[in-house]
Amino acid sequence: MALDGKHSFGSIGETRVSFIEKKIDEERKEFLTRLLEHNGFQVIIEEEKKKTPEEPQLYTIGVTDITFNPVIGVFERKLKTFDGRKVTPGYWKQLTEDTKPQYWK
Repeated sequence: MALDGKHSFGSIGETRVSFIEKKIDEERKEFLTRLLEHNGFQVIIEEEKKKTPEEPQLYTIGVTDITFNPVIGVFERKLKTFDGRKVTPGYWKQLTEDTKPQYWK
């Protein structure tokens, strides 16, 4: 769930992608997929290989727009929530539904 400053890109299958997050669980994958598709991105998902059958399934998620950097998208307030508000770091990390622009209290 980290927003790190490094723009990571590569391939998922035969498709070049900008990686959004790696090794995430099903709930996080669903949230990010819906949010990114709502904002007009084509999302590509890859299942991580499990070492044992008991391990939970993890995923890598990317978008086909290799110029997209999630840090810039969030901090420059370019992404919109499902009801039209701007995505904040807390919203992106699924810590809060509050999207007011204040970064202080």
